[in-house]
Amino acid sequence: MDQRATSKAASALPIGALAELAGVGVETIRYYQRRGLLSEPARAYGSIRRYGAADMARVSFIKRAQQLGFSLDEVAELLRLDDGAHCDDARALAEIKLADVRRKLDDLRRIEDVLAALVQRCCATRGDVTCPLIAGLQSPQGRAADADGLVEASAGLRVRRSVATRRRKT
Repeated sequence: MDQRATSKAASALPIGALAELAGVGVETIRYYQRRGLLSEPARAYGSIRRYGAADMARVSFIKRAQQLGFSLDEVAELLRLDDGAHCDDARALAEIKLADVRRKLDDLRRIEDVLAALVQRCCATRGDVTCPLIAGLQSPQGRAADADGLVEASAGLRVRRSVATRRRKT
């Protein structure tokens, strides 16, 4: 659908049509409203609420921000800063998100290296030998150095995720 058709179609939509056009569920629209990310339009007496092009743009913004890894709390902050005067604040939020993404990528690369080494060991062993991958993951003392690296890298992801969650709540 071209831009004119989309804006014309989005000029007076009931919630179901807005949700369908935006590619989300009706409950998602309602959730965004409860979170204060999207306003609830007034209802004409005896009528249903109608959503316009601005509502469609808002839902699209929320979805794009989420695709970039922003939480709904961070999306709310970005929306609050959307007055043209807070570009530096918005950039600072994006820089924090970028640093977080880079840390996660580093952790994922370490996990990839460890898993690749464990898979390689599995391919190299034959016979009645215990599978190095399974043995490394089952080792209660953490004897397998590769499994330790895997546990460390995945634990790093979990710790940073929980720290980021606590930071957002404060």
